[in-house]
Amino acid sequence: MQLKWTAVALAALTLVACGKKEEAAAPAAPAPTAAAPAPAAPPADALVVKIGHVGPTSGPIAHLGKDNELGAKMAIEDLNAKGLKIGDKVAKFVLVPEDDAGDPKQGTAVAQKLVDEKVNGIVGHLNSGTTIPASKLYSDAGIPQVSPSATNPKYTRQGFKTTFRVVADDTQLGGTLGKYAVETLKGKNIAVIDDRTAYGQGVAEEFEKAAKAAGATIVGHEFTTDKSTDFNAILTKLKATKPDVLFFGGMDAVGGPMLKQVKQLGLNVKFMGGDGLCTGELPKLAGDAIGEDMVVCAEAGGVDGDFKQPLEDFKAKFKTKNGVEVQIYAPYVYDAVNVLAEAMVKAGSSDPEKYLPEVGKVQYKGVTGPIAFDEKGDIKNGALTLFTYKGGVRTQIAVVR
Repeated sequence: MQLKWTAVALAALTLVACGKKEEAAAPAAPAPTAAAPAPAAPPADALVVKIGHVGPTSGPIAHLGKDNELGAKMAIEDLNAKGLKIGDKVAKFVLVPEDDAGDPKQGTAVAQKLVDEKVNGIVGHLNSGTTIPASKLYSDAGIPQVSPSATNPKYTRQGFKTTFRVVADDTQLGGTLGKYAVETLKGKNIAVIDDRTAYGQGVAEEFEKAAKAAGATIVGHEFTTDKSTDFNAILTKLKATKPDVLFFGGMDAVGGPMLKQVKQLGLNVKFMGGDGLCTGELPKLAGDAIGEDMVVCAEAGGVDGDFKQPLEDFKAKFKTKNGVEVQIYAPYVYDAVNVLAEAMVKAGSSDPEKYLPEVGKVQYKGVTGPIAFDEKGDIKNGALTLFTYKGGVRTQIAVVR
């Protein structure tokens, strides 16, 4: 993962859609001083800007999809509270949420639905396996797409001008983890499992390449699916190779139960994974099998120094508003929505054809740090954050670039 620095000044979280229109100020009347006035609702003739958001809000990783959607809703509310102007009109941003259930077929179906609805921009999808096939539909329609979490390198390497991402890709993610496994964890015999999804396979392959290059021996590479619950056969096979590190390419919904079976089989390994594993939900899914400092994972993003406080402020605001902690990607979704809005303001238009060139030129300071894209649409100078789990709590190890 990766991330950024400065903060977007978070506007007051008033739901402006329920507010009153701003009335003309009476010159003789003094402004109230006891409390700040509520932000005005967009005027009746406001420019309606539809932002599509897609994530798995049903299925085994619905907790991640809902996290993303809440981030998108907060961004929409804050943009409307600002009374942002695009050209000479105040914009009224509207979120158009869709559920792809983490399934590529459903992902392309909802992508076509959003294209037909003529949304002005897309934030999503969450998984690489849904993001990549959907990206062709958005490209064909000329609609800018910013993914907050898809890390498979292929997404931005298809030659499309419409694809952008605000996190690091698997080359950085898997590569950093592979090097860390050997140089810091002193792994010598390393086993790998992946779930055969675009994300899981991609990050596992990059991890394996980096671990080999750093001097480790890959003692086995086994495969499962993103819906499996029984891993005893492959874990027993790998146990015979006596690994000291086990890397899993996949999501927490599979990684948690796998950790339980790792413990049941008495496999004494460091358990590693990418951002799909590295969630606040993992301790619930793994129970006491998560251990202390046993799991090492990385988030495709991260901030340090002066940029830590804005992200912490966002997380606190998120919990106050939604009653739950940020899982992982919500801040990136929040920034992705704002990146699209920033490009529209610069272009003076919400027409995808007119504002698309401005997306690639964006220099945006978000809650996840500074955002700028390279020629492929990848974030420049992306960061990764390494984590472990202590006392059932995700604990940061370091931010690396």
